[in-house]
Amino acid sequence: MAPADSPDLAEVAPPVFAPIRTDRLTLRPLRPEDAAELHRLVNDWEVAKTLARVPFPYPRALADDWIASTHTQLAEGTAWHLAITGLEQEPAEREVLVGCIGLTRHATKREAELGYWIGRRYWGHGVGPEAAARLASWALANLELDRLVASALIENARSQAVLKRIGFRETGEGVRDFLARGGTMPVKLFEMTRADLPAAAAEVAPVLEGPVPEGMGRHILLVAACALIDPAGRVLLARRPEGKPMAGLWEFPGGKVHAGETPEAALIRELREELGIDVAESCLAPFTFASHPLGDRHLVMPLYLCRRWEGRVQPMEGQALAWVRPNKLADYAMPPADKPLVAMLRDFL
Repeated sequence: MAPADSPDLAEVAPPVFAPIRTDRLTLRPLRPEDAAELHRLVNDWEVAKTLARVPFPYPRALADDWIASTHTQLAEGTAWHLAITGLEQEPAEREVLVGCIGLTRHATKREAELGYWIGRRYWGHGVGPEAAARLASWALANLELDRLVASALIENARSQAVLKRIGFRETGEGVRDFLARGGTMPVKLFEMTRADLPAAAAEVAPVLEGPVPEGMGRHILLVAACALIDPAGRVLLARRPEGKPMAGLWEFPGGKVHAGETPEAALIRELREELGIDVAESCLAPFTFASHPLGDRHLVMPLYLCRRWEGRVQPMEGQALAWVRPNKLADYAMPPADKPLVAMLRDFL
């Protein structure tokens, strides 16, 4: 068997930004040619009065300057301000700007603030919740964040309802400066973590099906995990992709043990499907295990070590990968079940 393939990668290769799509909408970087339509939509008192950072009247030149600034922030990874666009079919299919949505990262916290606005002619079409839910899901799966925060004017019941509908929880009240209103206004505060995403409630079938026989305790969910170790002593972590429970957290590759499988057979299958590599059972060395409650189930996760495999490690499911030195493993946000394994692995390696 060939030695483990270990490309000389940066510790984390963040995903390249690409337009984010929903069934009806596209969230993409703003373009200079959007400025005129952006100005027309936002230079409306009914829109501007609900936005903290937007003056009214809104100068036309400000649209050009603001769009240019969003490109800088996007490149720096400090904010993601995006156009919300849809398709109009008549008289001919064309892309139309319907609003803007954005995330601004807090410099000292692992959180970002979500905000959006929709042009008045597009109100009542479900654009706000569709765009906001998609960006929130994308952000928690792809950015180094633990939570999203948002605020809405106390008088703006519609925005509060949108935030609650997509999974935000109300956390209190505060005040914010509103440029268009020339002073501070009372707002309700909201936050969202990965646990609030719809995927967090996804059903995970246990290995034991049906009622638990008396005396057997709770259902056991058996998951096998593997610490792939390259010749430089680095360990491979994979980031859970958008749409899965705990999306955005880093974990050891592996997966659920199917009925009739051994943990070793499950790992061989999962590593081939997720990373495109072939591993022999003799190269999987049992190391330790995690035991963690999951509601009415209980997770048992054996961790294996592997230093040799065939093929080149690739993200077969589009997930982000990171080769991490053992003393840096604790810097990565991980599911609760994986965290206790880090200290033992670090000390061993």
